[in-house]
Amino acid sequence: MSDTTSVYQAYQGNTYLFGGNAPYVEEMYENYLANPGSVPDTWREYFDALQHVPAVDGSNAKDVPHLPVVNAFAERAKAGGTKVVVASADAEMGRKRTAVQQLIAAYRNVGQRWADLDPLKRTERPNIPELEPSFYGFSDADQETVFDTSNTFFGKDKMSLRELLNALRETYCGTLGAEYMYTSDQAQKRWWQQKLESIRSKPNFGAEKKRHILDRLTAAEGLERYLHTKYVGQKRFSLEGGESFIAAMDELIQQAGAKGVQEIVIGMAHRGRLNVLVNTLGKMPKDLFAEFDHTAPEDLPAGDVKYHQGFSSDVSTPGGPVHLSLAFNPSHLEIVNPVVEGSVRARMDRRGDTEGKQVLPVLVHGDAAFGGQGVNQETLCLAQTRGYTTGGTVHIIINNQIGFTTSDPRDMRSSTFCTDIVKMVESPVLHVNGDDPEAVVLATQLALEFRMEFRQDVVVDITCFRKLGHNEQDTPALTQPLMYKKIAQHPGTRKLYADKLAAQGLGETLGDEMAKAYRAALDAGKHTVDPVLTNFKSKYAVDWSPFLGKKWTDAGDTAIPLTEWKRLAEKITTIPETVTPHQLVKKVYDDRAAMGRGEVNVDWGMGETMAFASLVASGYPVRLSGEDSGRGTFTHRHAVIHDQKREKWDTGTYVPLQNVAENQAPFVVIDSILSEEAVLGFEYGYAGSDPNSLVIWEAQFGDFANGAQVVIDQFIASGEVKWGRANGLTLMLPHGYEGQGPEHSSARVERFMQLAADANMQLVQPTTASQIFHVLRRQMVRDLRKPLIIFTPKSLLRNKDATSPLSEFTKGNFQTVIPEQNEAIDKKADKVKRVIACSGKVYYDLVKKRTENEANDVAIIRVEQVYPFPHKAFAAAIKKYPNAVDIVWCQDEPQNQGAWFFIQHNIHENMLEGQKLGYSGRAASASPAVGYSHLHQEQQKALVDGAFAKLKGFVLTK
Repeated sequence: MSDTTSVYQAYQGNTYLFGGNAPYVEEMYENYLANPGSVPDTWREYFDALQHVPAVDGSNAKDVPHLPVVNAFAERAKAGGTKVVVASADAEMGRKRTAVQQLIAAYRNVGQRWADLDPLKRTERPNIPELEPSFYGFSDADQETVFDTSNTFFGKDKMSLRELLNALRETYCGTLGAEYMYTSDQAQKRWWQQKLESIRSKPNFGAEKKRHILDRLTAAEGLERYLHTKYVGQKRFSLEGGESFIAAMDELIQQAGAKGVQEIVIGMAHRGRLNVLVNTLGKMPKDLFAEFDHTAPEDLPAGDVKYHQGFSSDVSTPGGPVHLSLAFNPSHLEIVNPVVEGSVRARMDRRGDTEGKQVLPVLVHGDAAFGGQGVNQETLCLAQTRGYTTGGTVHIIINNQIGFTTSDPRDMRSSTFCTDIVKMVESPVLHVNGDDPEAVVLATQLALEFRMEFRQDVVVDITCFRKLGHNEQDTPALTQPLMYKKIAQHPGTRKLYADKLAAQGLGETLGDEMAKAYRAALDAGKHTVDPVLTNFKSKYAVDWSPFLGKKWTDAGDTAIPLTEWKRLAEKITTIPETVTPHQLVKKVYDDRAAMGRGEVNVDWGMGETMAFASLVASGYPVRLSGEDSGRGTFTHRHAVIHDQKREKWDTGTYVPLQNVAENQAPFVVIDSILSEEAVLGFEYGYAGSDPNSLVIWEAQFGDFANGAQVVIDQFIASGEVKWGRANGLTLMLPHGYEGQGPEHSSARVERFMQLAADANMQLVQPTTASQIFHVLRRQMVRDLRKPLIIFTPKSLLRNKDATSPLSEFTKGNFQTVIPEQNEAIDKKADKVKRVIACSGKVYYDLVKKRTENEANDVAIIRVEQVYPFPHKAFAAAIKKYPNAVDIVWCQDEPQNQGAWFFIQHNIHENMLEGQKLGYSGRAASASPAVGYSHLHQEQQKALVDGAFAKLKGFVLTK
């Protein structure tokens, strides 16, 4: 063993007190005695506990390093001066006192393995020797022996072994089993020990609280049974078997409101979602029934199934109104989680809530998906980072002990609990038996208290069961006969709890009366959550109405006055004297200062930076994140200047874009964790909650965007037509064929083209500095909020041909099509025999080739926006050449990739009668690009040459 983690992993099949580890433990203890700070926190806590044990002589003398004493005795032994002495009774008592501390530590660490968590009681209690007194040499004769327990919170400084053992088992092995000892924060460990041990993990609720819990269980079960009989066989992904979850959600919302939370954003998959909509958020039952009856309004281009729908409402809590938002989500389990986190962060930023005191993310998981879906690991990695923290998330797991048809523990996972993934961020976990709704509510209370106290993630793992199949059309007994025999015999959590309350004297018919009242409410289609606030509106609510119903052709004034340009340019190129930049960075900023003065053309980095500066100066916040976004993957941005003389690792940075004006909007640039899926999901969620901010996710290389393909497919491309959710997220995807191989060439233009329909997003490939300036500004100054996908260049970042004169920033706008730029060719437009249309950096290769060939009868036009296709601009560009015989589409990408297959019908539509359409590019390929440099060069030369040669292969005539 080399660290604390391996010690705890050893608990599963062994013990850290195993005899073979004795030398290791002795050495660790010797180091502790010499210097307590030299050992890991976990061992230090254990050894600290030993110091409370009185010495064998009954005194309070502290232990001292053993090694010098041992060495002294060894020297005396050599001299024949030692004698064998029989151990006294006091020494044995000292050993037992030490063993008691070991017993306490064992229960705190692994007591949850013996907890009564499974309502179906399908498995035997595991063999864990450390939890048995006999493991430490105790016998029945020791049961009444009194020991010091001052390092516990059981309320007694001294307890008999019997009392202590009962207290430990009640606290850690009941229907609530806690895991928290792996945290490195000593304060958090003591917090949990105090909270749990002081009440022995048992709630003490009054009669009214118990009635309310029963009411929520009745609502949860009542809705499911109502739908089951009224809409037989229709999919709803029933919550039956996990009804305590609704009681947990109710408690979480009410207690969060009491603690000052004003907004809660919920993400969850389909299991129990309809129940949450009706019984937690207060969706009118009649509206849900209309969706089952297919009489609900269908006013979206595509729509979605009822158990993917989101919802929002305002409910009353002891602390005031709380706004609830249930995020829309696809069937891809867990993918909504980073989206929720991004939405929460946007709401926090809007409120100036840096700690998450007013906004709370709640994520609801299935057990199989929580441990099985990698997006959870990525999202957990974001939790405590500066750019993505949301002040801690409350996770609730509806642990029905089965993943679709997988329930055999040999197949489900490679860890003990489905929650073990959270140990990577040291989040505590409360495992709780779903058949004990009071314990579930208590666990929820403790989880919320922890989150509000420590601003960290926490998990409530509700172990329950799934009464029906994966959906209502399944027959689960086909694959789980034993499990479903037990489920068939289970009376239901509501019935068990109603009987328990009846036995406590709260009313024999209380449960039946509540069930009848709830059924009557459903029959009437009334609210089942009281009270839902219908007329409340928070001052932080966002009005999306100005951004709806807009068209991509709407104009936007993206140029800025020359005086404003120069003012901003001076601001963003001035570096304080207290900051010493790297010489290479200093040159970049000196060059940009010259560009700002109009002395030289503006390059890509300056054009982009000026777009950001002008936006924040106008009140539009800018948020840019990605794996190398501060510097830029290709070192073109340098948005963050690092002081080369800084003396501390966490100081010495300067961000010019944060110093543009006194009352400017925020500019935030984040070097993200090495993640695509979670980070892109986060930024989508952020943009979906803040239409007034320019939110950008930048891939390190465009090729890596496919690591986030689920977010692109299920949210970015289709979120608006499925759910009516507008979103102005911008993606910057470096794209370009420069011989860097299969994974560093293509942003997969074809995939975005395939997803493009219903004017759902904007796909652009700018080729000049002024074009990136205008398209970034256009994304905000227009009221259109559609995802913007920018295929950004690599080699063009430093290509002088791609620079722009200052006049193009103070006049004009983004050109969806850039017509022929050679005035000499345009003057003899009637002599042009061929028009080459292209997109991206290949344009510059074509211009160079035309010059070499003196092919002055060829015009070259650039399609800078490939979707929505700019028909008017394209038609105007090619109609200038009435004698052109053919049109050639030229691209860098292979024929089965890039824009070709998706753009040819648009080109054909705008051609003149009799004109021919041909293709010049790489041949179809299974790989985006070749890895051999010489082959890349051959292909590039061939496709450029082919654009000027006789048409070959596929030719389409108008």
